[in-house]
Amino acid sequence: MKIVRLSLSLLFTLGLLILFSIKIGDVPPLGYFLNPFTGFWHNAETEKGPELSSLKIDGLKDKVSIYYDEQLIPHIFATNDEDAYLAQGYVTAALRLWQMDFQTMAAAGRVSEIVGKKALDFDRLQRRKGMVYGAKNKIKSLNSHNESLMALEAYAKGVNAYIDNLFYRDLPLEYKLLGYRPEKWTPLKSSLLMMYMADDLSGEDKDLENTNVLKLLGKENFELLFPEVPKDLDPVIPKGTRWNFKPAPIKKEAIIIPEGYISKIPTQPLENLASNNWAISPKKSANGSTILANDPHLSFNLPSIWFVLQLHSPEMNVFGASLPGAPGIIIGFNDSIAWGVTNAKRDVRDWYQIKFRDEHKEQYAYDDKWLQSTKKIEEIKIRGENSFIDTVVYTHYGPVVYDEHFTGKLKQQNFALRWTAHDPSNELLSFKMLNKAQNYEDYLNALTHYQSPAQNFAFASANGDIAMGVQGKFVNKWPGQGKFLMDGSQSSQEWQGFIPQNHNANVKNPPRGYISSANQYPVDITYPYYIYDYIYENYRNRQINQRLNEMENISVEDMMLLQNDNFNLKASESLPLFLNLLDTNIISNPALENKQILEDWNYYNNADEKAPSIYGSWWRHLYASIWDEFDVDNLALYKPQAYNTIELMKKDPEHVFFDVLATPEVETLKDLLQDSFEKATDELTGWKKENEKDFEWGDYRKIRIQHLARLEPLSVYTRSGGGKHIVNATQGHRGPSWRMIVKFGEELKAWGVYPGGQSGNPGSPFYANLVDKWSQGEYYPLQLLQVGDTAKMDFHFNQTLKPATQ
Repeated sequence: MKIVRLSLSLLFTLGLLILFSIKIGDVPPLGYFLNPFTGFWHNAETEKGPELSSLKIDGLKDKVSIYYDEQLIPHIFATNDEDAYLAQGYVTAALRLWQMDFQTMAAAGRVSEIVGKKALDFDRLQRRKGMVYGAKNKIKSLNSHNESLMALEAYAKGVNAYIDNLFYRDLPLEYKLLGYRPEKWTPLKSSLLMMYMADDLSGEDKDLENTNVLKLLGKENFELLFPEVPKDLDPVIPKGTRWNFKPAPIKKEAIIIPEGYISKIPTQPLENLASNNWAISPKKSANGSTILANDPHLSFNLPSIWFVLQLHSPEMNVFGASLPGAPGIIIGFNDSIAWGVTNAKRDVRDWYQIKFRDEHKEQYAYDDKWLQSTKKIEEIKIRGENSFIDTVVYTHYGPVVYDEHFTGKLKQQNFALRWTAHDPSNELLSFKMLNKAQNYEDYLNALTHYQSPAQNFAFASANGDIAMGVQGKFVNKWPGQGKFLMDGSQSSQEWQGFIPQNHNANVKNPPRGYISSANQYPVDITYPYYIYDYIYENYRNRQINQRLNEMENISVEDMMLLQNDNFNLKASESLPLFLNLLDTNIISNPALENKQILEDWNYYNNADEKAPSIYGSWWRHLYASIWDEFDVDNLALYKPQAYNTIELMKKDPEHVFFDVLATPEVETLKDLLQDSFEKATDELTGWKKENEKDFEWGDYRKIRIQHLARLEPLSVYTRSGGGKHIVNATQGHRGPSWRMIVKFGEELKAWGVYPGGQSGNPGSPFYANLVDKWSQGEYYPLQLLQVGDTAKMDFHFNQTLKPATQ
């Protein structure tokens, strides 16, 4: 009997060991995860932060000293550039490894390997968009530029030096939760990160939707609702700027639109990511020097999309925000210049309908001949299941993203993607050169290598220059080209060439004393090249420029206030009309109370105000009722933007578009305003009851800093003012991801903040420690240190990396 009990006990124990060592569904291997010595407990950190020590690392040429300040920002001091990039890779991996790994696996369409079949459609879309194809093309282009390849390889060595020293207990928490381990870093992964950003910032267009809208509503209504140039044009490059070049020739062709409507297609949801930047000249500033400000508006993620650091070597000394996974500084400053970027929002992706010879798709029509296609077999590994095999057909335009095998719709929907991000390029060289730039000429030379994603580069220098360049690889198009789905069987629809780089719009030291961009239309109508994007900003840019026009003797504090400006220009230009058309004789008492709140509002979307919540809810219900014409099942469509909608309200409040199709009555704008205001009141009353608090803007529209893998317990919420189309462009889970201000003068000074923290470890006090400071509009100083400064500073802690041979 004892032997039987012993045997059963051993079998039970063995069963538990097996059970606790495997991953079941979404549950991690509990034995490893709960182990008190190596499990998730090991990820908890003291207030001091992660434990770092002196290490010997393969690949280093000389000793590297790293000083961490009180925000856990590393200041890296190396005796050569290669060691600086290697150290950057090491310290970034030490604090952000899982984020780096996950983002590049997502870019490559490999999330199913981690989370299973639920990510299959996402992975298929990434593969079909040619993300790896583009990343490999970029790597090929680096083979002819040793300096860029050196930086990528050194960075990879640093990341791998950290990975090589990892035991299970040291793994970031997400690896333990999701039950997998990191793989070695390669230059291709860094290139995939750049494709990830290109996709994030330029990976959305409305060519297919435009095609349907044109057919559904006709040319006249299309141009009314979707004008290419806004009425209140306030462009990135100031009006009246002269173009000192003869434009490259372009042969105008007829727009050939394939027949039939286009069904809804699976897409990755994108969010019109945006940004602000500006710089003022010495004549505008209080201290007679230039000041630059930048706040890129991206998704609010934890870990943060940015990793802040300083890189110092004999050839460079630069501070700013880097992308975890890529060497160098993306937005930052040195002792001579500062630069910042915003999304230039240009149409750099076009769609071609392909006519294949037969179902085998080995040949496709092109004028009077058949061209040969190629096929790429994509094996998508799925955790816990057999791999999924997808076949992606490539044409000379690019990959066929959508067809009957992916959309499940019509067989004739073979849509190939032509995208500038697929082309060879060397953006890394641009940033390497910016990191070391000393003046305007260096800045211009750096931009010549930059192609994708298109950006507005703001510039300020210690010698008093300011500048703005709209930079990217832009197609020289005839008017209307690429605005709709094009016929891929006609050579006339091809891209004819690119705008010469020195013809890209730019300005230096404009008379008005400042430069600025906020994702608006780039130039005035005198620019000799065709420009199109489906959406440009028309509110933030005008508010920024109006404030900068008014301001004199501008201080750093003024710049901080402007970055956090909550004035709602859209509401100020539309709400008086709304209230004037509202009939107070037929609305409910709660609605009357809300109307009074709106009448007393000063148009600031401050966190403690109720009026922004009322206006926001009213607008949402009103917008939906106006554009019910676009609610067509299984048809790819998109609705007119807010600016054009409000212009139509002012111009013709009885336009046919204000009639609700689902009712027998003929409604006007006044009817829709009445109905939507009551709906907004009912919604807010319900919200107040459910949440047991008033609908102040900061609570009603709470900001979510979400974990990158959407793990709710690892996400953070905060209150903030601002909103869409507002300079402080906070929107749910996106907005100002890195606020930076740099002031030159007798002494260089800089400030910054972002909604997160330097560490990617949820168990670290540096995981989200800056969120409150960010939401309250506060900043911390950014210290660009010199070699002699390190002996005077009181650092959080230090670290030394040494060559393995020492």
